[in-house]
Amino acid sequence: MSDVTILKFGGTSVADAAAFTRVVTIVRRLGGPQPVVVVSALAGMTDALFGGAAAAADGDMAHARRIVDEQLDRHDAVGRSLLRGDAAVQFQHELDRARDELTGLLDGLAGRAGDPAALRDEVVSYGERLSGSLLTAALAAAGVPARAVDARRCIVTDEAYGRATPLPADTERHTQAQLAPLLGAGLVPVLGGYIAATLSGRTTTLGRGGSDYTAALLGAALDAREIQIWTDVSGVLTADPRVVPSARPIPRLSYAEAAELAYFGAKVLHPKTIEPATARRIPVRICNSLAPDDPGTVVAAEPAVWPGAVKAIAHKTGITVLQIASTRMLGAYGFLRALFDVFDRHRTVVDVVTTSEVSVSLTLEDARALPAIVSELRALGDVSIEPHRAIVCVVGEGLRTTPGIAARIFTTVQDINVSLISQGASRVNLTFVVAEDRVHEAVRRLHEACFERERASLGADADAPLGRAAS
Repeated sequence: MSDVTILKFGGTSVADAAAFTRVVTIVRRLGGPQPVVVVSALAGMTDALFGGAAAAADGDMAHARRIVDEQLDRHDAVGRSLLRGDAAVQFQHELDRARDELTGLLDGLAGRAGDPAALRDEVVSYGERLSGSLLTAALAAAGVPARAVDARRCIVTDEAYGRATPLPADTERHTQAQLAPLLGAGLVPVLGGYIAATLSGRTTTLGRGGSDYTAALLGAALDAREIQIWTDVSGVLTADPRVVPSARPIPRLSYAEAAELAYFGAKVLHPKTIEPATARRIPVRICNSLAPDDPGTVVAAEPAVWPGAVKAIAHKTGITVLQIASTRMLGAYGFLRALFDVFDRHRTVVDVVTTSEVSVSLTLEDARALPAIVSELRALGDVSIEPHRAIVCVVGEGLRTTPGIAARIFTTVQDINVSLISQGASRVNLTFVVAEDRVHEAVRRLHEACFERERASLGADADAPLGRAAS
């Protein structure tokens, strides 16, 4: 393991000049001997650039250019506040160049000149590219020997524009070639997250929230000692604080727990972040850039079992449940393969699956291809659709081996109809589906039952783990 620490800062951590100043202080104080910084676009910029690309594709170039001008003006204001002399002049030149290049890309979208998905990735990449340049200049102005690095020279992906998949061996080789010499020279590399490139050099993106994934990929390639995800909350919480105001930070999670929470709704961590960290057993720390001395949440290989086993309750709305029923399933083989081939052809992810002798129930979050999927599934059996559903995921090491957990959970929501249950596929979660308009009520009740009542009965030791379980 190296002395490298990866520090990733999300959009809310670089929202304005004051936020950039906080980031500079964090890198200097907490970056360790060899920091590598990953930064997202300024808060709201990626959405704005997607809006500009859509406006250009619709032929409204005036609107598209206004969006670009507004976003570049934001960078200009931060730059004028933080930079002086040659650094300020150089950043102004970069903004002028970005304006010209973005105008050309938007013209291409309006004129249908090239693959629109590839052009969109090129347009939205400017969010991270500009924030990376701006943070590099701000660090240098504060005496930190920073060097901007184009992440597209490090993260190598396939050609699935908009949600590209990294190529691990190529990414590791390119990352080491780009960053090892800088680290050896005592420099601090600064990279924009979320963006990458194909082997041929075409710009790609890793999907929304992909800057966390960038940080994890870089950490794995450099065998980092820690990956720090800096956001606007003090770690992973026991529930969504917008639903449960009394939710509190979780001191420690296992990789398995964090992966389940990220996938099923915990917004502070991208679902794909855990995989590269797990492979190299690199701790991931979720920190608050507004309160940098808070301990946050550490995600590591060694799990800790809490009293009552439950550590968090996540939820995800906008879910559609499909049920496929067919007597052809009885004693047959190949049915499930044919069924899931349909989802594979339409590049649609299935979240939760349960089966019986003659039916399969599953959930989808991305319903864009639903009509075509249902049309193909009807060749396999009768298809029913339940829209406006939500997934509730109860997470904690020891769930599978702690008696009475399922009874306590379902007694708590006994008057809320549960349309699908999944337990046993993972040692750390129990997942079920309810109507979307009842999910907040379900989460609040479960949090009260699993944390507030439990904490009152256990007293001061309620947050202490019961001990280490085997990895």
